[in-house]
Amino acid sequence: MSLSVFDIFKVGIGPSSSHTMGPMRAAREFALGLKRDGLIPATREIAVRLYGSLALTGVGHGTDRAVLVGLEGAQPETIDPDSLEPTVQRIRTTSRLRLLGEHEIAFDEPMQLLLMRHERLPRHSNGMRFTALGADRNRLREEDYYSIGGGFIVRGDEEEAREARAHAAPPYPFTSGAQLLELCREHGLEMYELILANERALASEAEVRAKLMHIWQVMQACVERGFRQSGLLPGVLKVRRRAPRLYRILTESASGRPLDVMDWVNAYALAVNEENAAGGRVVTAPTNGAAGIVPAVLHFYRRFEPGANDDGVLRFLLVAAAMGMLYKRNASISGAEMGCQGEVGVACSMAAAGLVAALHGTAEQIENAAEIGMEHNLGLTCDPVAGLVQIPCIERNAMGAVKAINAARLAMRGDGTHKVSLDQVIATMRQTGADMSTIYKETSQGGLAVNVPEC
Repeated sequence: MSLSVFDIFKVGIGPSSSHTMGPMRAAREFALGLKRDGLIPATREIAVRLYGSLALTGVGHGTDRAVLVGLEGAQPETIDPDSLEPTVQRIRTTSRLRLLGEHEIAFDEPMQLLLMRHERLPRHSNGMRFTALGADRNRLREEDYYSIGGGFIVRGDEEEAREARAHAAPPYPFTSGAQLLELCREHGLEMYELILANERALASEAEVRAKLMHIWQVMQACVERGFRQSGLLPGVLKVRRRAPRLYRILTESASGRPLDVMDWVNAYALAVNEENAAGGRVVTAPTNGAAGIVPAVLHFYRRFEPGANDDGVLRFLLVAAAMGMLYKRNASISGAEMGCQGEVGVACSMAAAGLVAALHGTAEQIENAAEIGMEHNLGLTCDPVAGLVQIPCIERNAMGAVKAINAARLAMRGDGTHKVSLDQVIATMRQTGADMSTIYKETSQGGLAVNVPEC
C-alpha cells in the first residue's frame, strides 16, 4: 500500500473534497504546468469544462469558485476560508484573473466554465478539462483531470494519484484486510504499530506524531468553531445551524440522562459538517461530506472513555487511516462513484476501527468493527438536495458517528471471529456502487434531491 495516513487525513476547506478541494488542486496544477513550460505569458484565456457529477452538482459544491482561486495559486491546505469569497468577487467584478498571482488575464467574462451535464469523461464521473488559449485562440495546452474522492486528483490516463506515486515502499505493504491481519500476527505487532512503522519510512516518528496531533487539533478547532457560529448556512435551502443550540442545551443541563452521551456525539458531528457546509476548515476523513464522523467519535473517546489520552488518539487515527487506505485501493471513497456508502459508510467503518484501537482492542476486533461499520451502510445513496452538502449530509454524519460507536462496542464484546470479512464487505460495497443507478451517485437526479422542494 503506497498511501500515507496523511493522504487519508488532509486539512482542507468545505464543502466537498471531490467537488471543491480536488478541482482547486487540479486548477493550480494546470497553472503550474503552464508556468513550468513557459506558457503563462502567451495565455490570454482559460476555458474549463466540467463533466458528469461536477457539472450536475459542482456549482452547489463551490467547484466554480474553487477553480478560480486554484488558477490563482490557492491550495486547500493553506487557503484562508474567509479569503475565498472576496477573491472570487474580485475576479468576477473586475473580469481579471491573476494566473498564479503573477500574470493577469482579462476576460469579457471572468472565465469560460462550461457545464457538460449530459457528458462524462471516460475514467470517472468527476471529470474536468482545462484549456489554455493564446492571442489568436490557438490551443496552447489542454489537460483532463479527475477528482477521484477525498481531494485526490489524477491527470489524464495516469494510473494513480500523485500522492501514491510519491511515497517510498513501506516495510509492511498490505493490500487487503486479511493481509494486514496476517502481517500483525507474523511480526507480533499491534495494528497501530504496523501502520506507524510504515509512516516512519516517510518521516521520523516524532514528525508523524506531531502531524497526527495537528490533525486532531484541526478537528477540535472545527468543532469549537461550529459550536460558536449561528444563523443560516449558505445556499437556497436556508438550513439553520443546529450544533450551537444543542451545545448550549447540553452545557446548561446537568441532568446526566443516559442518552446525553449520544446527544454529545450528535453535536460534535453536526458542528463539523455545518462548518464544512459553510466552507470552513475541516479534515477530510476520508472526505469532506463525511468529515464529521471521525472527529465526533474521537471526541466521544476523549470525553467519555475512562483513561482516554493522546496516545489513544494516535492509535485511533493510525488505524482509521489504514481502513481508509483499504477502501480507497479496493473500492472508492468517491460519492460520485459509490454513492454515500463510499463516504459516510467508509467514515463509519474507519471510526469504528479507530475506536477499538484506541481502547486496546485486538487486530481481529478492529477488523470486525470496520466490517460492521460498513455492512450496515451498504447501498447508502448520495442524493444531496439542491446539490448542497447539507440535506441529508449533515444529519447523516451524526447517524454515522453513533453507528460507528455501536459497531465498536459490538466488536469489543466479541473475540474477533465473525462470518463476513472486511475484504468481503469492501468487495460488496464496490459491486453495489457499480450496480447503483447514477441518479443516486452525487448527481442530485434522484432520491431526496427530487422529492424535497429546494425552497
